[in-house]
Amino acid sequence: MFEVPLLLVLIVIAALVFDFTNGAHDCANAIATVVSTKVLTPRFAVCMAALLNLVGALLGTEVAHTLGGGIVRPEVVAGSHILVLAALVGAIAWNSITWYFGIPSSSSHALIGGLMGASLAHAGAQSLNGASIIKKVVLPLLISPLAGFAMGLVLMGVICILFFRVNRPLVNRIFRKSQIASAGVMALSHGLNDAQKTMGIITLALLIFGQIDDITVPLWVKIACALAMAAGTGLGGWKIVKTMGHKIFKLEPVHGFAAETSAAMVIGGASLLGAPISTTHTITACIFGVGSTKRLSAVRWGVAGNLIIAWVLTIPASGLVGALCFWLLDLF
Repeated sequence: MFEVPLLLVLIVIAALVFDFTNGAHDCANAIATVVSTKVLTPRFAVCMAALLNLVGALLGTEVAHTLGGGIVRPEVVAGSHILVLAALVGAIAWNSITWYFGIPSSSSHALIGGLMGASLAHAGAQSLNGASIIKKVVLPLLISPLAGFAMGLVLMGVICILFFRVNRPLVNRIFRKSQIASAGVMALSHGLNDAQKTMGIITLALLIFGQIDDITVPLWVKIACALAMAAGTGLGGWKIVKTMGHKIFKLEPVHGFAAETSAAMVIGGASLLGAPISTTHTITACIFGVGSTKRLSAVRWGVAGNLIIAWVLTIPASGLVGALCFWLLDLF
């Protein structure tokens, strides 16, 4: 009879809980602008985002491969059955804290930080895949917000040039319907990048427990992660929607369209390259870029400072929690 270790079952459950919190925490990425501009009702926007997150999660596995074998060395951590569980607890803890305070931090980097912290506690620096971390984590961490800001700035600038002679009410009426499409593409790209991260973690756990021979994502893992993220998105994260949709600057439909479209382009490109970037960082940076075209004083830069502090703290904070969880679990 086929037997599955109880600890592996707990790890898979914890991973799906993380995926659920990721959907609840990051649903704001896809719907904050479309809700704040009142193009869609919150209920309809959440349902649309949940469905498209589900579809996006099934479209690729490049990011999953990075999380499964590009952060830690599988051959070094193969003997540690509690490592993945400790990493997930660290990520869930940080997600819960930032969700409670309405801070749009990165679930992606919380997961990466938890995994790195637990790995360091288990086997030290030799457990980390340094070259891959620099290429697939550190560089995207720095580049994606800058790319998002630049893309939002350029796209909004092009729209301003094209519609220079059109009055603002007409422009917003034009982009009200366009923003529905841009929000949909953003939700699809969010599922494509974020759900794959949990797929990679579960696949790593299956490899550690000897259930699979290499980092290849099983179909049931794809479906389970896609459903968990869609369910979390359905729950929603209204505190973060408020921060992103209202506290940075006053959004209009044309701004929402530019921010969502530019973010979807950056996230989609990163997903094809297998880079687990922060969808939160990217869409927030896009909103700042779009707002800057209006006038620099229109953007609440004090909010940006608080967000940057949270972003910088995410990996070390979740890493510390991941390490502490590993040591505690190791006692048992």
